Amino acid sequence: MLAESEVQQRAGVRTWSGRDVTMREKSIGFVGGGRITRIILDGLRRAGEQLNDIIVSDTSADAVSRLASAYPEIETVHNDNRQAAGRDIVVLAVHPPVLGDVLSEIAPSLQTSTIVLSLAPKFTIPRLISRLGGFDRIARMIPNAASIVNAGYNPIAFSQALTDRDKSDILDVVSHLGQCPVVCDEDLEAYAVVTAMGPTYFWFQWAELLRVAMHCGLSEKDAKTGIASMIIGAVRTMFESGMTEEEVFDLVPVKPFKDEEDMIRSIYKSKLESLYEKLRS
Repeated sequence: MLAESEVQQRAGVRTWSGRDVTMREKSIGFVGGGRITRIILDGLRRAGEQLNDIIVSDTSADAVSRLASAYPEIETVHNDNRQAAGRDIVVLAVHPPVLGDVLSEIAPSLQTSTIVLSLAPKFTIPRLISRLGGFDRIARMIPNAASIVNAGYNPIAFSQALTDRDKSDILDVVSHLGQCPVVCDEDLEAYAVVTAMGPTYFWFQWAELLRVAMHCGLSEKDAKTGIASMIIGAVRTMFESGMTEEEVFDLVPVKPFKDEEDMIRSIYKSKLESLYEKLRS
């Protein structure tokens, strides 16, 4: 992440990491009603935000039905992205393979004051501007699943066309979801690999560790408390102790997975680095 002074120089706005923000004044349209939209809506609701003046469009009738049931406050429409594109803030919550077609579809419906917030990797700000026929009031954010409990790490980048007030309007919404460091557009694909997908590298291991702990006699409550505290402490030791990697690794003499470490490292290198290159292509 950029240092705050560099962020100010390159992005024209400070890093927002808290949730002490003003009440939302802008209407929001979500193009796509899948997983990430539900995460954001749940996060906003958990933060005490009213879900009024929000519309979600999706091509799936089942998805629209589920959203209408889970969030009766919002408006839902089936297969009509133009309605969502008519709002003050338009959130593009679709996967890269279909984003190109979506951009062509919504471009005529965007107002001159609209801000488009894309959540997809691969489509950089210049590419979005090109596919939107020159429309340049754009932000990109790589969301993190922990936003559902207001603990997300959601790096965001802004186009040069956005004013400080425009940036504040976006941050007034997304800062409720957790930390929102302002970064450079070209860094977002790296964050997609590291922070957006990062939980999936560990969640299944933590679930298995919980099972082992309970097998060994701990209650579920005690096991969850112990594992969560261990994870937080281990992260702080790794990144805040001032010790080298080798010194940290040497703190615990017994390493049950020692023979598998090289294999795991090779998986990280081969799969994640190639995934990053694919997102950047």
